[in-house]
Amino acid sequence: MQTQTVLITGAANGIGRAAALAFAARAKHVVVTDIDETGARTVAAEIGETASAYQLDVTDPAATQAVFDRTAQQVGPIAIVHANAGVSSMKPAVDLTEADWDFNFAVNAKGVFLTNQAAVRHFLAHGVQGVIVNTASLAAKVGAPLLAHYSASKFAVIGWTQALAREVAPHGIRVNAVCPGFVRTPMQDREVAWEAELRGMTPEAVRQSYIDQTPLGRLETPEDVADVAVFLASDAARFMTGQGINVTGGVYMT
Repeated sequence: MQTQTVLITGAANGIGRAAALAFAARAKHVVVTDIDETGARTVAAEIGETASAYQLDVTDPAATQAVFDRTAQQVGPIAIVHANAGVSSMKPAVDLTEADWDFNFAVNAKGVFLTNQAAVRHFLAHGVQGVIVNTASLAAKVGAPLLAHYSASKFAVIGWTQALAREVAPHGIRVNAVCPGFVRTPMQDREVAWEAELRGMTPEAVRQSYIDQTPLGRLETPEDVADVAVFLASDAARFMTGQGINVTGGVYMT
């Protein structure tokens, strides 16, 4: 990866930040993007002169394309894209509103679609046999109570990943997804508080329930996911495409 440029969405914290740092140790340049511009710039500063940062709303196709174009002009073609940006909210399915549904699908599904589409167009325009890694979820494999809308949006990511992988394989472009489990991130902190309130539990009890469901016996770290994303983007995974790789500590094994 020493000659390659990597773009990561949702990279201001959590899995995206860990991925940015992991790729930075191996790649030529890392483009850190997030709707939180200050957070993106903070991560880029951690990496140093081999990183750049942009504010990016992944639901905006023009803004997404602009980041690809600007990077190509300033640094060179992008070869690896980690579409990681995601959101969540939590409610019983019968209480969900259209706004809840649309919010999750706009970022988790549409955002991946727009980022992937811009990436493939970029690869083809620059003659790059690029790699895409999408962040799906354990909830993309098993429907999660109180997260029905989130699960649906992440199931969509897996379906999209498989279909796109088949389409672009003749061009030498690979598309895979990582499916994290109970990852200790700012997103999880919010979800723990929501779940504790909805279930009448303490936040500590909710977190312990996550650990109890995990055969490897601990909460997942962002670095656990980032290392798999780097592997999927590397030549070591050169014959893998269309896969949704479980990174769950054994919560889901199929």
